[in-house]
Amino acid sequence: MVRTPGRTLLDELRVRGLDVPKGYQLTTLAERPEQREAVERFGSRVWPEFMLKDAISDRDWPRMAEELPEYQLLLIADSGRVSAVARSMPLAWDGTIENLPRGWDEQFVRSIDDLDRGSTPDTLGAIMIVSDPAHRGIGLGSLMVSAMLAAARLHRLRALIACVRPTLLERYPLIPVASYARWTRQDGLPFDPWIRIHVRLGGRLSRPEPKSMRISGSVADWESWTGMPLPESGRYVVPGAGAIVAIDRENDIGTYFDPNVWIIHDLA
Repeated sequence: MVRTPGRTLLDELRVRGLDVPKGYQLTTLAERPEQREAVERFGSRVWPEFMLKDAISDRDWPRMAEELPEYQLLLIADSGRVSAVARSMPLAWDGTIENLPRGWDEQFVRSIDDLDRGSTPDTLGAIMIVSDPAHRGIGLGSLMVSAMLAAARLHRLRALIACVRPTLLERYPLIPVASYARWTRQDGLPFDPWIRIHVRLGGRLSRPEPKSMRISGSVADWESWTGMPLPESGRYVVPGAGAIVAIDRENDIGTYFDPNVWIIHDLA
């Protein structure tokens, strides 16, 4: 993988008229490896518990920090606390809609497979962006997407693809993600704040993925994860879920598919 010689992440931001807010430092795990534990803890703070039970990512999650630290971005406040993280992995993608991974799980698997094969990636795949709720309202989400775009450009990749989990879809879990993603405000911008950030930064809406991530567990698991009794088989709306959770008590299993939508940032 070729990196633009002599350029830094901050250089790539500043070329586009962007800078890191006063009181913060933008860096990577390659530059600050001692922050790895803090980054891993931070990334799990804001998700509903069931979202941390994805079997696909659990198997290989540590490899991002171990083998791809230059793609793990972190924003550190002057106090020394991590305020935001942006996790990503490169992969090969031919640029067609048909060749997009079938959701977040498949994107993760493809990135790991490409890493194992030693394939030459041409695309950066967004894995996760999380900011501290105490620091919301100052544009950290937009900054971290911009930083991820800067990292892709720095490594001469031609696109950033993001299987986006819409922020407010959990309020409308009975609405298909394909419909929800097209909702707009009166100004014509996307209704969903997270989709809106990507679109404002040049991303284009692409294919919806209603089964982007699969999470399954026993009925007891789901009752523990959600804090809800689930007394009979059926379809349940649970806090933090963007779609229904299907509970089958006879077979003692609950299944949830997290709905996402692809957003593509063309960088060529």
